Amino acid sequence: MASAALATFLGPQINFPPDFNTNFLMLVRWIHFLAGITWIGLLYFFNLVNVPLMKELDATTKGKVMPALMTRALWWFRMSAALTVLAGIVYWENIVTSDVHNGQILGLNPSHGAVMGSFFLIWTMVWGVLYACLIPGKGIFDKGVFVGVVYAVVVAAAAWLFLSLNSHSWESNRLLAIGIGGGIGWVMLLNVWGVIWRIQKRLIQWTRDNAANGTPMPDKAKAMARQVFLASRANAFLSIAMLFFMGAASHYPMFGK
Repeated sequence: MASAALATFLGPQINFPPDFNTNFLMLVRWIHFLAGITWIGLLYFFNLVNVPLMKELDATTKGKVMPALMTRALWWFRMSAALTVLAGIVYWENIVTSDVHNGQILGLNPSHGAVMGSFFLIWTMVWGVLYACLIPGKGIFDKGVFVGVVYAVVVAAAAWLFLSLNSHSWESNRLLAIGIGGGIGWVMLLNVWGVIWRIQKRLIQWTRDNAANGTPMPDKAKAMARQVFLASRANAFLSIAMLFFMGAASHYPMFGK
């Protein structure tokens, strides 16, 4: 009996799946987690730590700290965002393919292209609408509360539209929940590359020139910094909803028939 217990202790039952697809999807999901933690961690750092800190620094100190800090941080920020979304799309596409296969077995007429097409069309249009709200940069469009309400309404409407277009009884909760959470992540990615990084690289250069050569900051710098702030703050709030739907995919069956 003692020898049996010893054998059990020395020989735990570890069996790695032998098939390629299982191992590949686990690797993709692992990469998705690691990149996502890096991306969202930096997003929260920017909003909870960096923004308040920069307000407390004098112009000279800010001119030295901001370019070096933001150049490094934004490289990791945008690369981890791209890797997170890319890995997520690869994993989700596999879920869509599996659901389509199950639908065919049930004698239904599922469409892989319709799901993927509606995802990219709806959520890219959402980003376009939300970006348009940031362009005026004055009046009510400069109010964080107003922009936040618009974002909430547009994202909720997009989620409802995605569910309405993909409710044919063969779509699983995982497909639909990630279709919303991943869609929000797609909007956030477009904000990272299309708004935050596009503007920040110019602000970094202007700040560096101002600190090194005394070159005045352009008049539009303040408005552009405000635009970046609103986009970054929006991403921070959007991430809360995104993470809920990602968790709901496997642990909170709320969609599908």
